[in-house]
Amino acid sequence: MAAKTPELNASSMADIAFLLLIFFLVTTTMDVDTGIGRILPPPPDPSVKPPDAKKRNVMNVLVNKSDRLLINNRPGDISTLKDDVKEFMTPHFPDNPDFPEVKLVTDEIIGNDYTSEGIISLKNDRGTSYEMYIAVQDKLAQAFAELKDEYSMKKFGRLYEDIDEDHKDAVNKIIRSRVSEAEPEDIGSK
Repeated sequence: MAAKTPELNASSMADIAFLLLIFFLVTTTMDVDTGIGRILPPPPDPSVKPPDAKKRNVMNVLVNKSDRLLINNRPGDISTLKDDVKEFMTPHFPDNPDFPEVKLVTDEIIGNDYTSEGIISLKNDRGTSYEMYIAVQDKLAQAFAELKDEYSMKKFGRLYEDIDEDHKDAVNKIIRSRVSEAEPEDIGSK
C-alpha cells in the first residue's frame, strides 16, 4: 500500500484572506481630489444669439503656456489678480468710462442699489499648467467672495456666509459672479 500524502487544512484560508482585506481597507487612507465647486448655467439655446458685451464691460484674462498672465492686453501678476478683479467689478460712480457700466437694481430687502455689468473673460492656452489654472480660478473665487462679504457687512453687518438665504439672494443680485471661460487654445508664450 502506498503512503498517503498528508493534506493541509485550508478551510480557514478564506476567512484569513477576508480579514486581511478588511484590515487593509480600513487602515488605508486615500487622497480625495476635490474639484472646483461651480454651478454651471444650463446650455444656451442654439437658436438664440448671445448678446454682444461692450468692450469696457469685459476684463480679459489670458494665461499662456508659460503660465504668464495678460490682463486687458497688459502683463499681469497672479498675486494682484484678486485685487484687480475686485476693482474692476466694483460699481464706480459717476459712470466712469474706464470701468464697466452700472445698472440700478431694485430688491425688497436691499432697496435700490447699483450692480456692475462687468464680465471676467478667462482664456487659457492648451499648455497652461494645472497649478496655474487652479490658482487663477482660486483668485477669481476669492475676489467674488470678498466682494460679497464686504457688501453683506455694509448692508447687514454680517459676513455673507452668516446671513439667511433671502439675504444671500439679495446680495447675489448686486454682486454677480460673472465669469466667462472660453475653450483653451494655443495663445502663445509672449
